[in-house]
Amino acid sequence: MITFADIEDAAARLHGKAHVTPVHTCTHIDDLTGARVFFKCENLQRIGAFKFRGATNAILSLSDNEAARGVATHSSGNHGQAVALAAKLRGIPAYVVMPNNVAAIKRAAVAGYGAQVIDCEPTAADRDRALEQVATETGAYVVHPYDDWRVMAGQGTAAKELCEAIPNLDLVMTPVSGGGLLAGTATSVKHLAPTARVIGAEPAGADDAWQSFRAGRRIIDIKPHTIADGLRAIIGEKPFSVIRERVDDIVRVDDAATIRAMRLVWERMKLVIEPSAAVPVAALLEGAVDTIGLRVGVILSGGNVDLDRLPWQS
Repeated sequence: MITFADIEDAAARLHGKAHVTPVHTCTHIDDLTGARVFFKCENLQRIGAFKFRGATNAILSLSDNEAARGVATHSSGNHGQAVALAAKLRGIPAYVVMPNNVAAIKRAAVAGYGAQVIDCEPTAADRDRALEQVATETGAYVVHPYDDWRVMAGQGTAAKELCEAIPNLDLVMTPVSGGGLLAGTATSVKHLAPTARVIGAEPAGADDAWQSFRAGRRIIDIKPHTIADGLRAIIGEKPFSVIRERVDDIVRVDDAATIRAMRLVWERMKLVIEPSAAVPVAALLEGAVDTIGLRVGVILSGGNVDLDRLPWQS
């Protein structure tokens, strides 16, 4: 179980390496939701997503002997970029297993940071098998995208910055997939703003976290189908143990609402966000959470978009 002290340690490691991203507001969204909404812009983080925080904290936590063997992971995009860049900054090899159907722009970005990309079939089982093989062959240390305490602690630094910059929040929302961001966020928020609620938002077509939260156990036998490609992972065992204890609720939205929210943020806030980042915004706009009169923080998780495949283009 991670503690706020772990997140403080992560913040110290990330100082001067990760951006302290800005917090933006939008009067139009305030009017639509009846709330005062503060957006933590992790789409402006290095590699374009919050994932840089967790990967960098984990890699900088390794001993010299561990790091010398390099690091390995599997990813559909953002985490792979984060591991590749963090490894480059530390001067060690990186191996990233990627499904063979990921957008070419994401594959190119991972390779561009210097990682070796290994293709696999686009199933969770194939990703795990390929990663295990790479780790066995290279001796590389595995930096899991979310089922890792050090990764979760790094992700929690975004909410730490948000709560320190914007006091007296009533509610903080993040997307949820594997659960690392939500678990880290809840750990920061419950320490710095103990009365604030923490709510995760998930696509209706990939609602394993929503089902798991209500069942009190991990539900992992689903086949995700959502435009939010960063939210197709199954909830992790370690993050779920934190989420059960510290998160107040998880809500769902459909892809149509996510696309509307993404476009609204592009048009009104002039911020490029990816579908995964739009999911909690959609939850606010669709009334999935009662926000009237509240001060609400939202983690805009990332902004890596394939501009040739925008979701509102026919």
